[in-house]
Amino acid sequence: MFKRFLRKSAAEAANDERLAPEQIIKRIHDGDDQLREKFISDYKPYVAKVTSGFCKRFVDPTRDDEFSIALTAFNEAITQFSPESGRSFLSFAETVMRRRLIDYVRKEQRHLKTVPYTAFDQQDEEEQTYNPIDTKMAMHAYQLKQDGDDRRLEIEEYTKELQQFQISFMELADSSPKHADSRLLLQGIAQTLASQRELFAQLYVTGKLPVKELTELCGVSRKTVERNRKYIIAISLILNGTYPYLSDYLNISVPMPGKEAGL
Repeated sequence: MFKRFLRKSAAEAANDERLAPEQIIKRIHDGDDQLREKFISDYKPYVAKVTSGFCKRFVDPTRDDEFSIALTAFNEAITQFSPESGRSFLSFAETVMRRRLIDYVRKEQRHLKTVPYTAFDQQDEEEQTYNPIDTKMAMHAYQLKQDGDDRRLEIEEYTKELQQFQISFMELADSSPKHADSRLLLQGIAQTLASQRELFAQLYVTGKLPVKELTELCGVSRKTVERNRKYIIAISLILNGTYPYLSDYLNISVPMPGKEAGL
């Protein structure tokens, strides 16, 4: 009897000593491949339990692909786990298995209808359950609300600035050129106005567009500048201010002034 006891394998001894999974992982990392095989074999019921919980149905280890995927993930977790991290190996392994199962479900679109929404639940470092889909949707909703609030404040501020020049926000749509090349030319004129401190200051003090100076600087006709007064002023205010949403919405570029493009 004593001889049989002494002939027990290292893996069996580990079980008899009731080593924690984290301690067994450390021995495996030290090169005990036989212990790895026995450890995986011993925890197949645990892998089956996690897999069945994920799928919300009984998973047959001999037939279901999900079990094979989870078992491979369990072996992967053994390799990736750091015994010095202070974390629970089984919690770590469950996270890895669930991630691999989620990847599998996403690839196998035919399974999506049978997998419940809660199957995507995960646990954080404090072992609190959360659903990454919920988190992502909540963050997206918050960002949309934040963008909406910022956009509204930006429009309110811009509208007040336009009023100083007897221009309404709604007039921008009517005064905006229909052709892309025309818009580029006028935006170039507006850029020149915004970049010339003295001219821009003159605009603010007098409320009038410095037509003569702009025609000379940009090489365009007086008629072109006067006809598009509101649009040039409106764009120069955006270029010289902090209006990122409006700049993006109006598709404002900052080209160098060129030919009149038929204006």
